[in-house]
Amino acid sequence: MERTQGQPGQDERAAAGRPAGTPAAAPAAAPATAPAKTAPARTAPAKSAPARTPASGSAAQAPAPARVVTLTSGEFTLTVNPVDGSEIEPLRPEARPAAGRRPAKRSAASRADRDAAARPPVLPGPPVPALPLLARADERERLVRLLGRGRSVRLTGPAGSGRTVLLDAVAADCADLAPDGVVRLSGHGRQQPAELLHTLYATVYDTRDERPDRTQLLAGVAEIGAIVLLDDLELGGAALDELLRATPECAYLLAAAPDAKAPSDDAHLEEVFLGGLGRADCARLLEAATGRPLTDEETAWAEDLRFASEGLPLRFVQAAALLRQRDELNGGSADDEDDEPGVFEERPRDPSHVPLPTLAQAAAPAELLASRVSESARAALRSACALGGELPHHAHLPALVGDTHADAAVAELLGCGLITPVGPRYRLAEGVARQLEEAGYGESATEEARTAARHYAWWTGHASVTPERVAAEADAVLAALGGADVVAAVLLARTAAPALAAAPSWEAWGRVLRSGAEAARKAGEVAEQAYFHHELGVLALCEGRLDRARAELEASIGLRGALADKRGTVAGRRALALVTDRDREARGAQASPPLRLEAPPVLAALPPGTGAGTGTGAGTGAGAVAKQAGSEAVTQVTPVIGKPAGSPATLSQVYADAFTAAPQPGPAPAPAPFVRRPEPGPGRPRKTVLLAAAGALTVVALGTVVGLSLTAGEDPEQPVEPTVSSTPDAPAVTPPRVPGNSGNDSPAEPVVPPGAGSDPTRGGGSAPTTPPPAGTPGPQQPGPDPTPPATTPPPATTPPPATTPPPTTPSPTPPTTPPVTPTGPATPTTSTSSTEAQSPPASGSPKTI
Repeated sequence: MERTQGQPGQDERAAAGRPAGTPAAAPAAAPATAPAKTAPARTAPAKSAPARTPASGSAAQAPAPARVVTLTSGEFTLTVNPVDGSEIEPLRPEARPAAGRRPAKRSAASRADRDAAARPPVLPGPPVPALPLLARADERERLVRLLGRGRSVRLTGPAGSGRTVLLDAVAADCADLAPDGVVRLSGHGRQQPAELLHTLYATVYDTRDERPDRTQLLAGVAEIGAIVLLDDLELGGAALDELLRATPECAYLLAAAPDAKAPSDDAHLEEVFLGGLGRADCARLLEAATGRPLTDEETAWAEDLRFASEGLPLRFVQAAALLRQRDELNGGSADDEDDEPGVFEERPRDPSHVPLPTLAQAAAPAELLASRVSESARAALRSACALGGELPHHAHLPALVGDTHADAAVAELLGCGLITPVGPRYRLAEGVARQLEEAGYGESATEEARTAARHYAWWTGHASVTPERVAAEADAVLAALGGADVVAAVLLARTAAPALAAAPSWEAWGRVLRSGAEAARKAGEVAEQAYFHHELGVLALCEGRLDRARAELEASIGLRGALADKRGTVAGRRALALVTDRDREARGAQASPPLRLEAPPVLAALPPGTGAGTGTGAGTGAGAVAKQAGSEAVTQVTPVIGKPAGSPATLSQVYADAFTAAPQPGPAPAPAPFVRRPEPGPGRPRKTVLLAAAGALTVVALGTVVGLSLTAGEDPEQPVEPTVSSTPDAPAVTPPRVPGNSGNDSPAEPVVPPGAGSDPTRGGGSAPTTPPPAGTPGPQQPGPDPTPPATTPPPATTPPPATTPPPTTPSPTPPTTPPVTPTGPATPTTSTSSTEAQSPPASGSPKTI
């Protein structure tokens, strides 16, 4: 067990309290400059921050190695590396039997040491006198009786009602009731039951370098039979039900404030309310804390204070501190009344009597009490206000305050009632932080938080500091992380995260990683941001949150790929492969097994000593591998197609090898077997009728669409040229005369209806077609038969009806000769069509249209 749970030695404490800028004479010197020394730890692969330079004349010290810790978490082996990041891999086969066995339970002496570690440390300086437990005999007896029956109890009382003191008394009475003794836990700041279960598991079982997964955790805590005292409970509802269901053999005493989350109806908890003290008990507590009887004036003042504070014991502890300070001020002035003050003394010549505090000052006494304590105590109060009410460990106060004797300020503040114990540390009492901030103690909160962050960044990264000490100071570290600037926050999170992971205090580890990732994003530190995302992915993988692990690891791989960090990218891809395997197992598929080679059936069937490749023993080896059986994945070996064993001896064989013969037609395929169609069922005729009706409706719709499109395509204002028949007997048709033309003008070009022909030189325009002379057959229509048709002339084309505008002049005599066809790009088309019509294409060749 370490010295006072995280308290360094006298030399380290004295060196830590040296102000910034003081020359160092020991390895632990001014912490204000310590953060700058931790930067080389991220670049050296196996070295941590170099040790501080000793005083001049002493030999330089070698840098301490990095603190690398290997943990077992379920089916994984986690290596916490503070330099390059954590590495996770599956548990080795030889370690699986040991990991499957449940660890042994601790002895009574070991449990006593763990219980002492869960209590606040022993403070330096004069001991604080213990106050009696007044007016709590009935509640104490009832709690012990219910816990002895195995019932769980919820103790509710306001802040300052004495819940923690009553839990200490009950713990002493129930020490021998349960086989696993009494376990003390702190629920301050814990919203999930998982970390409480892990703390309970580590308290009862001897777990060294091991953190069980959820299955092992639930199986282990289910067999724990202990009385669990859980102070400052913040759980409620379903979370509290999960905690109670996981430990059916434990009896709980849950101390909570009235504004905490209420339990569900299925919790089956006994309720005990803790109220204030009576008038006589308040007077007795005030006399015990003051150390003398009360005067009549003080008794009346105490009655008024009881009415204003509802008899809370904490208010009378603070009132007793006010009376002690008043006695010191009045007594010191009375002793020095006869002494003549010197010339340079600041003591006034006419001291005045200090009266009793007013009722308002007694109801909110933080400002008055803080004004009468030492300067180191006031500096400690400023640090606590900057850290959200968390008071650092007394060993850190000399470095934070700048006074070598500042560690004694914690006992002074505890005697005044300004701080209260919370788990293994101290916090400002209820309402004290608000009163001090109103008095101006929070004006330097930013500078105090920055100083605390830089100090903790140096301290948590030091090789001599164990992970358990960092875990005990986790709340103060998190508070400093939230109040510091982004640069100091990144440095603190980078050094504190590996220590919390190795503790293992994984709830605090996750909070530090999330805060560090956000600070690195704001500061633009891409490398540190990739580190935090990688650690978050590893943490999520160990806790079984696969989707979260995949997202964090992919983000880390992307950032490290942009930085060309090959080593970090490989570590991230390994962890991502484990996520993929666990996801496949969760969905019912098998994980990726190791690969092995198996010969194809062709090689396996060859006799021993032959092979398809170059060696004679290839076949034997392949056949031997093919005979292996197992559940591994099989990779087929494709044989190499080689030349025949014998080389060609004649020229014909050479040509036969170089030029393969024409492929011979293979045998006709066997006719397909006759399959009888199923007989129409009762619903088939109806289906056929519906299909026929649908087809008819489709045809009608298509016809309507086509008709509308043809009608819309014609231009009613443009006259359509009638088609000239190529039949000799058909009368000639005179094209309509355009009004305004004389008889000597050339006739207008015939107008071809839309779609009658296309110009090959234009994309889709129409061109006039020259009528063939009499006796010339028309162009052949494409069809399935390539044989040219007979010489029978094509039938006459019936001209479509055309709309002729009314002539303004009498029509001339129809000509006896057809109109002259203008030469243009349509002439080659007509000649080509005539040539193709006269010479039919050869058989077997495609026809050109």
